[in-house]
Amino acid sequence: MDPVVLAYALYLLISIPLTVLVARTLSKHGRTFLAEVFADSPGLAAAVNQLLVVGFYLISLGFVTLFLTSRASVLSAREVFELLSLKVGVVALILGVMHLVNVLVFNGIRRRHLAPKPVPPAPVPYPGMPPFPQH
Repeated sequence: MDPVVLAYALYLLISIPLTVLVARTLSKHGRTFLAEVFADSPGLAAAVNQLLVVGFYLISLGFVTLFLTSRASVLSAREVFELLSLKVGVVALILGVMHLVNVLVFNGIRRRHLAPKPVPPAPVPYPGMPPFPQH
């Protein structure tokens, strides 16, 4: 077997399960987090979680497939491992950044949803009219 093809196969065998593991972790813990944020609307919590996970899969697996090719000449087992470590390392870093972005998105959703709603100012009566009754 061509060493480059072996490196590509190993890359996919490592990168795809790694992506699935991170996505499942995000989904599991994101579901709990969003259920608290959207306690009044569990359907919305599930939908937002699913949309974030689908977006994560699309971006991550798109990157994994785009990053598959290499112009490096791979002739030995050592070069296979060096290419593989570079590719898997970059994928792991990208997945880590995407995980951080997802956590920031979750936090932004939580902050916006749990923020106190602003109270509009009381209307000012026209001059000469009695003031509005206070309740």
